[in-house]
Amino acid sequence: MSHRKLLVTLLTLLFLSVAFASPIQAQTEGTADLKRQASALLKENNYTEALPLLEKIAAAEPNDGETQFYLAFALLGQGHNTKDGATRKALRVRARQAFVKAKSLNYPEPKLDALILSLPEDGSDAPGFTSNSEANHLMEEGEALFSQGKSDEALKKYQAALQLDPKLYHAALFCGDIYLQKADYPNAEVWYQKAIAIDPNKETAYRYSATPLMKQRKTDEARDRYIEAFIVEPYNRFARGGLVQWAQATQTQLAHPDIAIPTDVTFDEKGDAKINLDAGALLGGKDDGSFAWISYGATRSTWRKEKFAKTFPNEKTYRHSLAEEADALRSVISVATADKKEKKLSPSLMRLKKLDDEGLLESYILLARPDDGIAQDHAAYLKQNRDKLRRYMVQYVVTGGGN
Repeated sequence: MSHRKLLVTLLTLLFLSVAFASPIQAQTEGTADLKRQASALLKENNYTEALPLLEKIAAAEPNDGETQFYLAFALLGQGHNTKDGATRKALRVRARQAFVKAKSLNYPEPKLDALILSLPEDGSDAPGFTSNSEANHLMEEGEALFSQGKSDEALKKYQAALQLDPKLYHAALFCGDIYLQKADYPNAEVWYQKAIAIDPNKETAYRYSATPLMKQRKTDEARDRYIEAFIVEPYNRFARGGLVQWAQATQTQLAHPDIAIPTDVTFDEKGDAKINLDAGALLGGKDDGSFAWISYGATRSTWRKEKFAKTFPNEKTYRHSLAEEADALRSVISVATADKKEKKLSPSLMRLKKLDDEGLLESYILLARPDDGIAQDHAAYLKQNRDKLRRYMVQYVVTGGGN
């Protein structure tokens, strides 16, 4: 894990507390005053001073998931202000353990798994923000100041770092965070947009920039930011978590089109295909095109045996690709619609055909049916077809599947 991602992880707390939660709710008379003090410090992003309070609360209430969650962030904040490498690693290990305990106590935070994964088990350091040593030093100073609640001083460090390295994404991002903390939404937007301009294919600034929009109840505009975050990094848990939180806040049902594919394809060690087709697709005299699913397996077998090597001559090892999946699904549509006697396609085939007619079949595959092989084609598709991925999300996912 990179150093910069540790700070991104830390800043996630800012957005949770600002947009969706009130930190550390008092639960017992014995810890009520401690919790009020800790909550006030957390709202100021003063993690270092909040840490001893949270440790006392955790000792008094070891089975409170919320306390463990915020304790983890405070430990990370303390780590940013610790120069001794061994001590810093130990603090990160403790932070990860606190996140894990929060999960075991069923703390209801959608990003909790991603937060755990973002921290190495051994708490080790990793590369910094930039190869520009002076700019990186300024960023590290900014991290330490921010975690002490000294946001104005941190802001100056981040802006100075960006002057030294104009491509320093997180410098612009963190400036936006600080303006958000100040409730200066116009300036927050300016800096988030600077980050987006530096790297339009990174999800974080889109997701973070949705927070001031949610604060202003501009939920449709916030939706567009969460969508953008998701389409640029659809396999990122934070990007998915942001979209889910928006849906929860707006009581929106998220869903992909309901398409059942009644066939499965596996390959033996020799590369020969084994096609398992649901008998229901062949039997019963259905007049809905279901028989066409046999073409799915046959097409994928052809790709495995010969077409992949011809299509991707620079790749030495076969993988399930976006092109293969799209070709297999289109072959089903073609066979199902070739017979003019067909009266009505099955619901799944109708939805599949509609997606293809709208030019959204690949978007559906990448966002609803990815595997490790297909995911490798996302970046290239995004570069040329961003509008289609966005349109798929708007027309289908945020409308409950488009049904």
